[in-house]
Amino acid sequence: MKFDFHDILIEPCEISSISSRKEIDCYYTFDKKTLPIFVAPMDTVVDGNNYIKYLDLGMNVCFPRGVKPLEFHKNTEDIKGKYFTSYGLDELLLLMKEIESYKLEYPGRNSIKSFIPMCVLIDIANGHMSKLLDTVIQFKTNFPNHILMVGNVANPSTFRILSDAGADYIRVGIGNGGGCLTSQQTGIGFPSASLIAECYDIKEIFGLKAKIVADGGFKNYSDIIKALALGADYVMLGSILNKALESSGDSYWKGIKVPKRLVNFLYKHDFKLKKKFRGMSTKEVQKAWGRTDLKTSEGVIRYFDIEYTLEKWTRNLTDYLKSAMSYTDSRNLTAFIGKVKYNLISTEAYKRFNK
Repeated sequence: MKFDFHDILIEPCEISSISSRKEIDCYYTFDKKTLPIFVAPMDTVVDGNNYIKYLDLGMNVCFPRGVKPLEFHKNTEDIKGKYFTSYGLDELLLLMKEIESYKLEYPGRNSIKSFIPMCVLIDIANGHMSKLLDTVIQFKTNFPNHILMVGNVANPSTFRILSDAGADYIRVGIGNGGGCLTSQQTGIGFPSASLIAECYDIKEIFGLKAKIVADGGFKNYSDIIKALALGADYVMLGSILNKALESSGDSYWKGIKVPKRLVNFLYKHDFKLKKKFRGMSTKEVQKAWGRTDLKTSEGVIRYFDIEYTLEKWTRNLTDYLKSAMSYTDSRNLTAFIGKVKYNLISTEAYKRFNK
């Protein structure tokens, strides 16, 4: 029997040596401190106007397909490595073909940087295609120093295959996202918590290098923390961040679209505002991409209440994560991710604390 986040609780350690949350570091420390969070490549979550806000708060950004950060950020050195540019599979294959043609036509010229960003996300729903596997091998052969994120997958064995092929980050989870109907309509999927745990076990057993990016269906802080406890290196968020004041979704008051210049004013004066949220496979998005042959949608459009600012949400997340880490005697993410105990619980046990 597979399980999900509602089906488990993290077990505290016997005795914790941590006496204050100030002793805990819940960030990855590279060139800058970053949270184990990725902003999902969704146009109602992030765009060229608000991505700096996410980066300033320590999150990593995946831009939606069609949004090229170099177009609106001329000096990328300060955010290098913290954002991914998204491509469709065929789009990336075409780009790589153009690069090969350029190299043949202008041998010796090193202009690859002008063609392709350092961090690339192949943003497709079905990460189980052999075509994706072949593309990962081709990409990492041609650009071994570039960072590649792929997915989505819902089979732990596929995680191993793509990691062995060279993928640096792999999105795990199909059909669970707030804007996704795949599991509901097709019956395809794998419960998120079990999927993360099994991918982590395979990663440890075989010494795989790919990062686990848990993607889709997170409802609250607890879900995020449990995903990390089970072994996710990162959690990718869409609908949770869409509910923030600064997200890129259009804002509405009583069904009336509110101009962006008025949103902050109305929110500060307690107007009940809603944010538009849409899955990236909806027909609406397909039309925005210029497609005329529209596919059956496995996405949905919803309207969520604006519940918080990004700064407030991030502060709460770090406080709750540090609290969980203190219970498990984990002073940093390395000691917490995949290293703590958890227990399966009954539905009645869940109801007891789910107030």
